[in-house]
Amino acid sequence: MKQRITVLFGTRPEGIKMAPVIRELRRRSGRFDTTILSTGQHRDMLRQVLDVFELDVDHDLDVMSHGSSLAALTSSLVSGLETYFTDSRTDLLLVQGDTTSAFIGGLTAFYHKIPVGHIEAGLRSYDMRQPFPEEANRRLLSVLADYHFAPCESSRQNLLKENIPAEKIHVVGNTSIDAVLWIATRKRGVRAEELKDLDPEAPLVLVTAHRRENLGEPLLGICEGLRRLAEARPELQFVFAVHPNPRVRDNVHDRLAGLPSMRLCEPLPYPDFVTLMARSKLIISDSGGVQEEAPALGVPVLVTRNVTERVDAEEAGTILLVGTDPDRICGEALRLLEDATAYRRMASKANPYGTGDAAARIVDVLDRQEHGCLGSSEAQT
Repeated sequence: MKQRITVLFGTRPEGIKMAPVIRELRRRSGRFDTTILSTGQHRDMLRQVLDVFELDVDHDLDVMSHGSSLAALTSSLVSGLETYFTDSRTDLLLVQGDTTSAFIGGLTAFYHKIPVGHIEAGLRSYDMRQPFPEEANRRLLSVLADYHFAPCESSRQNLLKENIPAEKIHVVGNTSIDAVLWIATRKRGVRAEELKDLDPEAPLVLVTAHRRENLGEPLLGICEGLRRLAEARPELQFVFAVHPNPRVRDNVHDRLAGLPSMRLCEPLPYPDFVTLMARSKLIISDSGGVQEEAPALGVPVLVTRNVTERVDAEEAGTILLVGTDPDRICGEALRLLEDATAYRRMASKANPYGTGDAAARIVDVLDRQEHGCLGSSEAQT
């Protein structure tokens, strides 16, 4: 009998990391009946991702409204998911990462006695304020999940320390590597109109910033560090994909608009972003996903955060934490750009998050379950 699997996500990063899993589940359509359930949070950006991977949303909870608080989002998610699980038969819910959608999805599925599979399980900063609220979301989700798909050994060790049974933990790599390599092998050019005139010969620095904990003074520090770097190395070409949050957009444009080498643009379609990552000399970002993806393309990342849950990347030397101090950001960037040996050492490190087969390994685990039974819909209440 086919197993009914619901895959829940709502943000663009979740969509990127879930797309390879969905494609693998649907490749094995004789075993699995897969439903894509969206919360509707990043609808436009998510649509771009799904189009690339040739996927369509089956159900949209449409829970997001402009300026919605975390508490309001939580309430809307519980209500929408309650209706979905009451009306739909599900043998397993798959969630990814550390969003509020993932945690509340796991919690509501638990209320309905539906097993939960957590992709990218076990990441920890051990600081409940950094990242906020993601650290709380993923730790709470680990209490509820039945399948813990850890991206690396350190994540497995974190889960074991929290008394998660070893047989429930599966080290599979990170599905972001599947996604980025899938795009990179298609070798398409940048299609965004505002970036078509980029100089292919100029060294490129790609920038993103969006973390909640970096809003305000930390973001101003990042902008100042970028300004100093641009002034010190005028031959560099910067592309800053600016998050639409007004607290990000307004500060970035106030501080950096008008610099000759600084190109400020809207968030890019995922294929364009991957293409730019592959073309970059250096990436400066507070994104969790970029810390995993860029090393697969051999590009060093300066991480504008004080702590990271991607400790395997930090220990491997594929990323470097620089915080939000302008001197540190500019100084470390200059060091890498001017020291070929240091740059080569960082760019050539092996990626600790796998080689692009995480989705297949996740579905293999689900496919091996005894009698093909993941959960019992009859037990739902």
